[in-house]
Amino acid sequence: RDSILAISGNLDLTMGGPGYEVFEPNDNYVHVYEPKRSFGPEEWRRMVYQFKPRMEQDQTFGVFDCPDAALPTPKRTRSTTPLQALNLLNSPFILQQCGILSQRLVEDAGGDVSDQIELAFKLAFGRSPCDTELTSAEALVNQYGLPIFCRAMFNANEFLYVN
Repeated sequence: RDSILAISGNLDLTMGGPGYEVFEPNDNYVHVYEPKRSFGPEEWRRMVYQFKPRMEQDQTFGVFDCPDAALPTPKRTRSTTPLQALNLLNSPFILQQCGILSQRLVEDAGGDVSDQIELAFKLAFGRSPCDTELTSAEALVNQYGLPIFCRAMFNANEFLYVN
C-alpha cells in the first residue's frame, strides 16, 4: 500500500499524530464497520497509522495475511491466494491510485507514450524497460489506456515481491 501511494505521488510521510480510518464513521450504539467507498489525502498516510479495529479486516488489504488485532501474533503466516490478486486488480483504492499515477505520468513525462512507460518503469522497478517490455507496454497503452497499464505495473511480480 505504501509503495503504491509513493509511486503515485500521494504518500503522506508526516510522522506522529492521529491515525486514519478506512471505515465509515457511524453513530450506532454498536460499532458497525462499513468500508469507506473512497479515499482521500487523509487516508494516504503510511499504513502503520491505520486504525485497526479488533476482529475486522479492511476491504483492500485484509486478504494479505493481516494478523487479528485481538491476539498477539509472534509469527505471521504467508500465503498467496486468488483473492489477493483480485483485490489488487479491482479494489477501489487500487483503481483510484492507477488513475492518479496515470495523471502523474502524463504531467511528468509529457504526451509521448514511450516516455510515460519509461518513467513508470523507473518509479515502479527502479530500471528502464527492455525493448520487448517497451513494445508490449506501448501496445497495451495504445489499446486500453494508461490506467490499465498502471494496474498491470501494480500487479507485476517485480513490484509485489522483494527479492
